Amino acid sequence: MGERMDERVEGRLFAREAGVNLIPVTDFSAPELDVYARMTENQLVNRADPERGMFIAESPLVIGRALDAGCVPVSFLMEEKHAHGKGRALLERCGGIPAYIAPLNVLVQLTGFHLTRGMLCAMYRPKLPGVQALCAGAARVAVLENVMNPTNIGAIFRCAAALGMDAVLLTNAGSDPLYRRAVRVSMGTVFQIPWTYLPEDWPRLLKSLGFKTAAMALREDSLSLSEPELRAQPKLAVVLGTEGDGLAGETIAACDYTVRIPMSHGVDSLNVAAASAVAFYQLGQVNGRTDGP
Repeated sequence: MGERMDERVEGRLFAREAGVNLIPVTDFSAPELDVYARMTENQLVNRADPERGMFIAESPLVIGRALDAGCVPVSFLMEEKHAHGKGRALLERCGGIPAYIAPLNVLVQLTGFHLTRGMLCAMYRPKLPGVQALCAGAARVAVLENVMNPTNIGAIFRCAAALGMDAVLLTNAGSDPLYRRAVRVSMGTVFQIPWTYLPEDWPRLLKSLGFKTAAMALREDSLSLSEPELRAQPKLAVVLGTEGDGLAGETIAACDYTVRIPMSHGVDSLNVAAASAVAFYQLGQVNGRTDGP
């Protein structure tokens, strides 16, 4: 452990130790804690000034994956014990940015919810790539049309990363992959698989980039998911719709294929995240692909 130096600035104690800047939480109203306790998800996005937009990563695993992806940290909020335990390496990695610390019961009062992993990190939102750049070397992409539930978004990203998708493309009306719950449910895979937002005329754009599009929809004339022609396509976009209503009719009409998952026992549909896992597993493998997912 490196040399420790304590200093008091404007009545607050700072513990500087081997590049770590620990700041005990004593004033719940401190403006630097707004990002954790009082700002909404929409305020964090900061659409009026996107360069200053932020998100919250929770747990050492997720924070580490965000750092690996190049996300820039702003500050930490954590249980005091983690500053000298499992969070220590992350603090040392971040060049002495403020780390606000307190016992768990104090943090619960501040944030209004239980920190299941005892550690949060505010980070600047990364700049997203364009669709063309993201798809340049992709063989399999997932398209999410207006998927609204952050839990589903996070689960779909985790499935996409694990089951052969090269990228995730989203419409603007859907939920933000960097909402705190989406990031947590994804286990940080939102930082491991490339993603971006689509323009309104995305079916035409994807076709211009060489993709065939497969709409996942409950139609009697749909192809089975096991249809060999689908897996044989060198570039395929798997298109999933919003919870409940599914894909818009015009979206289905604009796609090259309509595909359904065969089911039994009278079940007619799956949750969109569950459906994504089945579809990605079946279609994420490309005939003749040698690099693997």
